[in-house]
Amino acid sequence: MIVIKNKIAIGKMATAGKFLAEICEKIVLQVQPGVTTLQLDDYISMQLLKNGLVSATKGYVGYKHSSCVSVNDEVVHGVPSKEKKLASGDLVKIDICASWNGYCADMARCYFVGEAPHNNAKALVQAAQESLDKGIAQMKVGNRLTDISSAIQQSVESKGFGVIRDFAGHGIGKRMHEDPEILNYGEPGKGPVLQVGMAFAIEPMITAGSYEVYVTKDGWTVKTKDKSLAAHVEDTVVLTENGPEILTRL
Repeated sequence: MIVIKNKIAIGKMATAGKFLAEICEKIVLQVQPGVTTLQLDDYISMQLLKNGLVSATKGYVGYKHSSCVSVNDEVVHGVPSKEKKLASGDLVKIDICASWNGYCADMARCYFVGEAPHNNAKALVQAAQESLDKGIAQMKVGNRLTDISSAIQQSVESKGFGVIRDFAGHGIGKRMHEDPEILNYGEPGKGPVLQVGMAFAIEPMITAGSYEVYVTKDGWTVKTKDKSLAAHVEDTVVLTENGPEILTRL
C-alpha cells in the first residue's frame, strides 16, 4: 500500500532532505586520495548527529554504518572499511538515508577522487543524473508509476549504458523502504496512478557495460559481473499539486 503523506509529514521529510543535501555538498572536501571509506562514514555519522538526524541504515538488518560507500565497479551498498583507501581517479558513490523527527529522506551522489579519469566515467555519471531528472519529470498527477521507470531506461540506454535490473527505487516516509518498488526499466503506462502526497526515492543505478551484478561475500556490496564502472544517484521526491518537489537538493 502506498502511504499518502500530509503536509506535516512532507515538512519533516523536507527538513531531513535539506540537511542531507548540505552534508552531501560538504563531503566533496572529504573525498580525497588516501582517505578510507570508513573515514567517510565516520564523517557522515558526525554530520548526522550534528544536525539532529537519525541514520536509517545503521542497525537495518544488521548493517553497522550510517552510509553506503561504493567505489568504481561497486554499484550500491558498499560497506565502509578502514582497509579500502581512495585513489585518484576513483568514482565514489555515497548513499545516505536518515530521518528527522520520524520521517526519512534518502539520497545518493557520485564523486570523483581528484581529477576525473580520461575515459567514459564523466559521461556515465552525467547519464545517471540526466536519467534521474527525466524520471522525476514523469512524476505527475495522473501518470502511471512505470512512466518514471521507462523514462529512466530510455535515457540511459540511448547513451549506450546499462540499467541495473536487480535493485530499484522505492517509496519512503516513516520507513526507509515503503511501497511501491520503482524499477529503473520497463514499459510506460503501467502500475498505480500517481497522486498528490506520494513520496518516492528514485535512484537510477547504471553501468558502463553489462547490467549483470552480484553480491560479494560481505553480504551487502553489489558489484558488476564484468567489472565495468557503475554510477548511482538518488533523490527523495514528493508529488505536489504543482508537480514533483525534490527534497534532497538545495
